Amino acid sequence: MLKIAFFETEEWEKPYLKEKLKGYNILFFNDTINKVNINKIKDVDIVSVFIYSKLNGAAINKLKNLKLIATRSTGFDHIDLKECKKRNIVVCNVPNYGENTVAEHTLALILNLTRRIHKAWERTRRLDFSQEGLRGIDLKGKTLGVIGVGSIGQHVIRMAKGFEMNVIAFDVAKVKGLEKKLGFKYVSFDYLLRNSDIISLHCPYNKKTHHLINKNNIKKIKKRALLINTARGGLIETGSLVNALDSGILRGAGLDVLEDECYVKEDTQVMSRHFPKKCDMKLILENHILAKKDNVIITPHNAFNSIEAIERILDTTADNIKSFLKKKVINKV
Repeated sequence: MLKIAFFETEEWEKPYLKEKLKGYNILFFNDTINKVNINKIKDVDIVSVFIYSKLNGAAINKLKNLKLIATRSTGFDHIDLKECKKRNIVVCNVPNYGENTVAEHTLALILNLTRRIHKAWERTRRLDFSQEGLRGIDLKGKTLGVIGVGSIGQHVIRMAKGFEMNVIAFDVAKVKGLEKKLGFKYVSFDYLLRNSDIISLHCPYNKKTHHLINKNNIKKIKKRALLINTARGGLIETGSLVNALDSGILRGAGLDVLEDECYVKEDTQVMSRHFPKKCDMKLILENHILAKKDNVIITPHNAFNSIEAIERILDTTADNIKSFLKKKVINKV
C-alpha cells in the first residue's frame, strides 16, 4: 500500500488528515525530519513537512521510493528543488490560506481603535457603564491608505469599500485594471502618508522594506492618523512609532506583529515549538512601552489564526496529494 509520512504534526491534525486521506497508510511524526526518524520512512512514497524539516540532497537520496513532497507552507526553500528535479520528485506547496483571515483581523483592529471597543470592554468588566472618553469616529468618508496591494491588501480594500471609505494604495507593481475593479486609486508613497486617515501595511518583509515606516518619513503622516500592521514587525521602526504616538502624529496603532519577533517567514511559524525566541532586548523594552499605551492594540501575531485558515492548509495539502495520485498535479512549485 502507498505510504505517506507527515512530519511536524500536532495531535489534532492526525484524525483530520486521516479522514481526508482515507485508505492510505499514513505515518505521523511530531518532530522534524532528522537522521534518526528518516530511517523509519525509507520506503515512503510521499512526505509532507513544514519549514523546519530540511529536505536536502542527502535526506532526499535516502528515500528511494519518494515521488512527492507536499510542504504545508507557502515557502519551499527548505527543500532541495534541484535534487528533486534530478530525481523526478514533484514538490507542491500551499500558496494561499489566510488572505481573507488576515484582512478580517485588520478591520477588527481598525474598528477596535475607531470605536474604542477594547476600552469599553475593559470598563464594563468593572461594571462601569459610563461613556466618558469612549466617543469614536466613523469609517464612512475616511481615507484608507493600503501599502501593498497583493491578495491580502485586495481583501482589505473590498472590505473598506463596504464601509464607504475612500481607498488609496501604494505598490511597487501596479496591476492594470485593478483600480477600476476594486474602486481605489494608486498613489505615491509620500502622497499616501500625507493623505490617509488610516494606513494599513500588507507588504512582505525584505531588505527593501526594512523600516519602511521610519524616523525620516513618519513625520509626513497625516496628523492623528491610525497605523495598522498585520504584515511583518520589521516594516516599522519601533522607536519612531513610540515617538509618533507620544508626539501626537499618530492617533493610535493596531499591531499584530512586533519588530522583536525575529525573522518570520511563515505566519504559522509562530505556533511551532521549533520557532526561535531569541530577540533584541531593546526592542522588547520598546514594545513593552507600546503595550502600555491606551491608544495601542497589540495582538500576538494572530491575524492568520482562524479555524478555517488552519484547516485550509491541511485541506490544500490533502488535495495536493490526492491530485498527484490522480496524475493531475496542482500547486506545483
